[in-house]
Parts: sequence; structure tokens; C-alpha cells
Amino acid sequence: MPADIVARVLAVMGMVCAGFLAFILFTSGPFARTLPAFPVEGRDLNPLLQDPGLIFHPPLLYMGYVGFSVAFAFAIAALLSGRLDSAFTRFARPWTLAAWVFLTLGIVLGSAWAYYELGWGGWWFWDPVENASFMPWLAGTALLHSLAVTEQRAGFKAWTLLLSICAFSLCLLGTFLVRSGVLVSVHAFASDPARGMFILAFMVLVTGGSLLLFAVRGHRVRSRVNNALWSRESLLLGNNVLLMAAMLVVLLGTLLPLVHKQLGLGSISVGEPFFNTMFTWLMVPFALLLGVGPLVRWGRDRPRNIRTLLLTALVSTLVLSVLLPWLLEDKIIAMTAVGMAMACWIAVLAVAEAVQRVSRGTKTSLSYWGMVAAHLGLAVTITGIAFSQNYSVERDVRMRAGDSVTIHDYRFTFREVRDITGPNYRGGVALIGVTRHGEPEAVLHAEKRLYNTSRMVMTEAAIDGGLTRDLYAALGEELDNGAWAVRLYYKPFVRWIWAGGLLMALGGLLCLADPRYRRRKPLPEAG
Repeated sequence: MPADIVARVLAVMGMVCAGFLAFILFTSGPFARTLPAFPVEGRDLNPLLQDPGLIFHPPLLYMGYVGFSVAFAFAIAALLSGRLDSAFTRFARPWTLAAWVFLTLGIVLGSAWAYYELGWGGWWFWDPVENASFMPWLAGTALLHSLAVTEQRAGFKAWTLLLSICAFSLCLLGTFLVRSGVLVSVHAFASDPARGMFILAFMVLVTGGSLLLFAVRGHRVRSRVNNALWSRESLLLGNNVLLMAAMLVVLLGTLLPLVHKQLGLGSISVGEPFFNTMFTWLMVPFALLLGVGPLVRWGRDRPRNIRTLLLTALVSTLVLSVLLPWLLEDKIIAMTAVGMAMACWIAVLAVAEAVQRVSRGTKTSLSYWGMVAAHLGLAVTITGIAFSQNYSVERDVRMRAGDSVTIHDYRFTFREVRDITGPNYRGGVALIGVTRHGEPEAVLHAEKRLYNTSRMVMTEAAIDGGLTRDLYAALGEELDNGAWAVRLYYKPFVRWIWAGGLLMALGGLLCLADPRYRRRKPLPEAG
């Protein structure tokens, strides 16, 4: 890479580092005394955070956020130099891929943690802190596809720069939402308005300054390529527009309650129905384009070249989207059929094209197999969402020793509650036996813990996981006459959600391992 470009990238990274160093020194001094007296026995960590998953979840999100700062630095360097070519993007894309992989893993792990630790049986609540990491993931996904066009066809240059700025700005916004306390969240464990104002000022400075630079110098790196309507570039552009529309929906739903309250208009709540409805109907055309995109050539193509494959995939999708829910759950729900149609369309076309390439002996790169893995991962995740959202069964029941309740062919029998003592807590564990058609299936151990130092009462859910279903039990409050409040769930295919996320991350790693991103190519020195 030319020395002047390296200098600009490092300068931008240095300024970002300086901003966060100032944040640490002026608002979060590590040597400042925050306790009135020295705690002889220490201060207990929040019980929600006493989980091995929290060793990995925050660092993964952090690495994702930091990684997008590199893409941002490349974008600013390109604007300052007035040059953005395929060689330039070849340096930026691995950093963007790495950030996207880290962020994907962080979101997957956070979702799994919320599922088994919070005791509510859900895996996503559209909580502000959840949305804070999801928005840069959507922008980063669009950025990856835009970088591919810039590298292959020297197109989407301005779009690539704008997405780079957007992805990092959303990372700063997420940091502000989590650390400031302006929005209520079950995932927020520390808040300080002073720190929040510093991050807000830094975010406005970085985002405003970079957008101003883009407005002034963006015309110098615009593409001069005209794309045909039926081309891979056009389909990728359509997908990017849908991804950014989805991001704007999440952004609107997250910030609207805050803005509404600050304007003195009262409190409003934007809940799960809004996000689910808007997101679903944006993802339907997204899945349609995602399946077709890899089949279409760069530059210009004709629909008739893949007509047979598309018709075969369409018939297969329609049949499978109805047949699979019927075979697996004995009934068809409309939204499940829609979700399965999306998943089958993506999977069938991805597999069909891969088989064609292998049968023809076409040389394929690691990036191609990474793309296939990521697209199949999305199909797996959509399958898990479609089944778990529409076929889950939840029951809140009152149970005492010997009581039974049946949920979806599974019979839950409350046996007893035993006292337990842990290293820093005490409580009780309920033993709940599960049978199916009279055969033993599992014994669930649902706990209720009282932590000694914090005096917080926490629920530890009991989960019997399987390939196609989870059996989930959470112990509630003790009632009269030896009875307990118990929440029971049947969750079909819920683990497919996280399995698909891991497969997407694996796809990103395969793309990252492509030798062409490690191969040195001579570049002209800037004059």
C-alpha cells in the first residue's frame, strides 16, 4: 500500500484512539477512588454477570466495534486522497470481514446468554442494547457486499465509503446507548450521564465531521460504471438498500421513545410487534435477491440463462415451505410458511449452484465457499426463527410435589424442591421429570438462588436441549401449601438460530482465509 495512504489510515486511527483515551482520562479514571471504604470481603459481581459466557461476549462485541474503526479509517483516507481502487479495497475488506465475524459471534453468544440466563425463555427482545449491536451488524453486512462490488467492478465507491462511515458511527451510537443510561435495558449494568455526554459529543464530532468530508470530497471517488438492471451489481445494490432500510427501522424503533420523551410528548413504547412486522416484510425481498444474486453474472446477464434453475428452486421452495412445517409440527402457520420459503429459497439456490460448479470442475476460491456457508447459515437461522416464534408453547402453572402438566406430547411432573448451597449463594432446586409417551425424556433442575452479598434473588433456568427442540423450566416464587409458580416452555428448533449464526461466522472466516488477501501486489506510489 502506498506510504501516504498508510499514513492517513494510521492518522485517523490515532485520532480515534486519542478520543477514547480522553474519555478514559477525563471521565473514567482507572485510579480514581469510587468506594467510601475498602470492602474487606469485596463487592459481589452482579449475579447476572457470573456466567462463563460473559467472559467472551463483551470482548467479541468490542473487537467488532474496534474492527469497524479500521474500515472507517480507510474510508477517510480514501476521501482525503481522492482515490479508491480495487487494490485499496483489497486491504480494507479483510479488516471489515474480521470485524463482522467478531460482531456476529458476539451477538450469537449474547442471544444464547439471554436465553439461558435471564429465565424468560426468549432469545431476542428488541431491547435497546441488543439493537445497539445489531445496527452496526446490518450496516457491516451491507458494507461487505459493497466492498465486493468495488473490488470486482470498481463500482459503488461512494456507497462503500458512506457505509464505512455509517458502520463505525453506529458502533459509537451503540456505545453511547449502553454507557449513558438514556434508555432502560435489562442488559445495561453501568450508566453515567457525564460519560454519556462525552461519548455523545465524540460521536457527533466523528460522524458529523466524516459526513461533511464525504459531502465535500465524495464526488472525487464516485464510480463511472453503468450497471445493467439484470446484473449481480444491481441485485447487490437492491440487497444493500433493504439492509439499510432494516437498519433504519431498528434505529427508528430504538430512538423514537427517547426523542418523544425529550420533546415533552410523553412516554411511548415501540415493542416487538413493530420490529417483527417491519423486519419480516423487508427480509422477504431480501431473501429473494440473496438467493438469485450469486447466480447472475457481473456486468450484464439474461434471466433466461438461469430460468430452469429458478423454476426448479421455486417449485422446491413452495413444496418444502408447506411440507416441512406439516411433517415436523403437524400443522401449518402462515408466518412459518413464509419463513420456511425464505430459508428454502436461499438454501436450494446456494446448494444447486455449488453442485453445478463442482460438477463442471469450475475453480472456486475460499471466498466463494465462505459466501455459501454464510448464506446457508442465514437459511438455518431463519428456519430456527420461523419454528421457535410460531410453534413455541409457554405455560405458567402452579405445581406441588406430584403435580403434572402436558405440553406438546411432553409430560412435566413436579417431584420436589431441595435446598442447595453454592460458593456464594444458597437456595432451592426443583426436580421436574419429563416423559414422552410414557418414556423418560429428561429430569430438569430449575434453581432459585439468593446471593449472599448482593441479596439478589435470581432464577437459573433448567434446559434439556436437542436438535429439534428445547424443554425449558424456570422456577418462580414459592406459594402457599408447598406449591410453586413454574414456567414451562416447549421451544422447537431454537438452537438452529445460534447454529446458523455460527455458520455465518464460519463463512466469514473462510472468506478471510482466502489467499488473495495475503498476496502482495505492487501498487503505484502516490505522487
